[in-house]
Amino acid sequence: MSDAPATDAVLLEVSGGVATITLNRPDARNRLDGEGMAQLTAHLRSTAVDPAIRIVVLTGTGSTFCAGADLAGAVAAEEGGFATGGTQALVDALTSMLDHPKPIIGRIQGHVAGGGNGLVAACDIAVATASARFAFSEVRLGLAPAIIATVCIPRMNPRDAAELLLTGERVSADRVLRSGLITAVAEDDALDASVDSYVQALLAGGPQALIETKDLLRRIPTMSRDEAFVWTAQMSARLFTSEEARAGMTAFLSKTTAPWVPAD
Repeated sequence: MSDAPATDAVLLEVSGGVATITLNRPDARNRLDGEGMAQLTAHLRSTAVDPAIRIVVLTGTGSTFCAGADLAGAVAAEEGGFATGGTQALVDALTSMLDHPKPIIGRIQGHVAGGGNGLVAACDIAVATASARFAFSEVRLGLAPAIIATVCIPRMNPRDAAELLLTGERVSADRVLRSGLITAVAEDDALDASVDSYVQALLAGGPQALIETKDLLRRIPTMSRDEAFVWTAQMSARLFTSEEARAGMTAFLSKTTAPWVPAD
């Protein structure tokens, strides 16, 4: 079902426990403007609290996944343009992705530039087409990839991050795969199959187990070793006695399918 009219800058479609959020400004190369980022954040927040949704897929229409900030408004110094309201709108969108309790898969169907790299980095898993090209283009515009550095640098190998962020060079999907920014590269005609393989793998995990594991991925890097052991021991004890874990372990021992796994 479609939850937004086709004219919206960002679309939401839900099917089989999977919410697909689509950047929908192909004529503008899916650039990030205030309205679009507000819609993106609203969809992220609604899917976060909807118990029927287990996975989110973020993608775009057209030949570009996202070309970054809408520069026309910024150059004109329009009220509500990127330099005024846009920076916080981007922070809100990225924060909503990073704090989202469900796994987010990036289906990177086209080129990526500027702030679009931040959206890619904020996904838990990101698959790009082999033909996609990536550029941290800010330095060539007299800017710095400031906000998105917060999400991109932790994903990337330090030497790769320095090279790509400083040079602004347009590089291949294989190059950003080696940098750590994305998870996998698929041939253009195999993108959907690759994304679906990740969807099916995630649907095989318990819904609450995925939420708890995302929490581990977020919080462990911020803790000392002793703090992490205390917190994770408490989490493990709690989960072993949960209804979901009992059902999962029972299914494993009886060689049956766990109750949350979709039927073929």
